[in-house]
Formats: sequence, C-alpha cells, structure tokens
Amino acid sequence: MSEYTTGELAKLASVSVRTLQYYDKKDLLKPSKVTESGRRIYTDVDLSRLKLILLLKKLGLPLKAIAEILSSKNSIVVLNLLLEQQQKAIKDTLRDSREQLKTIEELRRNLPQINQISLSTIDDIEDIMKNKKELRKVHLRMILYGIPFNILEYGTLAWGIIKGQWWPFLIAIVLLIICATLVTRYYFQKTNYICPNCGAEFKPNTKEAFWAKHNIKARKLTCPVCGKKDYCVEVYDEGQLNKS
Repeated sequence: MSEYTTGELAKLASVSVRTLQYYDKKDLLKPSKVTESGRRIYTDVDLSRLKLILLLKKLGLPLKAIAEILSSKNSIVVLNLLLEQQQKAIKDTLRDSREQLKTIEELRRNLPQINQISLSTIDDIEDIMKNKKELRKVHLRMILYGIPFNILEYGTLAWGIIKGQWWPFLIAIVLLIICATLVTRYYFQKTNYICPNCGAEFKPNTKEAFWAKHNIKARKLTCPVCGKKDYCVEVYDEGQLNKS
C-alpha cells in the first residue's frame, strides 16, 4: 500500500495542505500514522476517504453532515437520506431562481415605461408591475367583449351575401356601434396617462383621447399640469381598484 506525506496527498487530490490540516483538526481525515518526527503519513485508504469528502462537499453537503456520514455504521443509508434532502433543497432553489428570472424578465420588458416614471423606492416598481397586470386585464376584456360582435358582424354579412337579406347585417352594425361605444367608455374609465415631462398622472378628456395619435402603450395628449403635448404612457387607473 502506497504512503503519502501531507504535501503529496494534497497534490494528488488538488487541495491545499491547509485544507488537509483543517480536516485533521475536525477529525474528518486523520493520517494513518505519525512518525516520531511528527510527520503525518497517509495511505491509499486515506486518499479514497479524502476523495469521498471532496465529492460530498462538491454536492453541497456541509462538513458536519459529511462527518456524520463517515462516522455512521449505516453510512450508505445516512448518505442517501442526506442526498435526498440536498436534492430537495436544490430543486427549491431552482424553483425560486426561475421565479426570480421571470420577475426580472417582466421588469426588463417594462423598463421603457418605467424609465418615464419617477421611482423613489422598490415599492414603486412593485406597484408598476401590479399596474401592468391590471392593464393587461383591461386589454383582454376588451378583446373578449369584441369577439362575439365580430362573429355577429361577419355572420350577418355572409348571410346578406348568400341570402340577399341585409337587414340582419344593418342591425348587427347598429349593435356593433353601441358595443364599440361601451367598450371605449370602459377603456377610458379604467386608464390614466402619465406625462413624460412632469410625471403627472391624469385622465384625459374622452374626445381628445379617442382622436389622439397613439401606439400600443402611449397616446399623444396635452398634460393638464405642465401644458405640454407629448406621448403619455398608459397606466391602469388605481382609483378603480379602490372602487372594486
């Protein structure tokens, strides 16, 4: 059986001499013998034990747990139980990491709008995230409200073309106009706008908002506070939450 000094064993296992000294102090890895001159001598059995210690440490097990495994008579059973717990902990960490990643991605998607809004605390960011969720609900409801009326419109149009009877289509157009008016009113009731110049949040005049140039996230409106006309960021009217 081969014998190794502390330096030789450290080199074989790619660890420092100080690490071996620490393991010796913690009774994790004692030398097989100590010479009269105080020289520590390790064997192949010690090398195998050291490799097991390093493997378990790499798996994330603390030294205390490793010591329990090595000193236990049922070391395989203990090892299996500890690895099971470690596996669960890693899975929990991965789940938390995925949730954090999802939050980061959501925040990054909203950075262009957050950039135009004054932030003083982390709570402001959380409020904006909640606001975006409520705003998405508004957009989704508008789509859902419009689907049956679109079906009615195209259905009666097809009926008119095939049967030559246009009165159902005319009735559908009237209903569609009424629906569009109600949906538009609902939309402007639920939304406010934030001025990029002064940061003021306001609810614009319905007529002005309806005819204003807009994109999917902003409308070109005149701010009632600073008087400047610019593309104002659409946000959910928080006052609606208090009413509900």
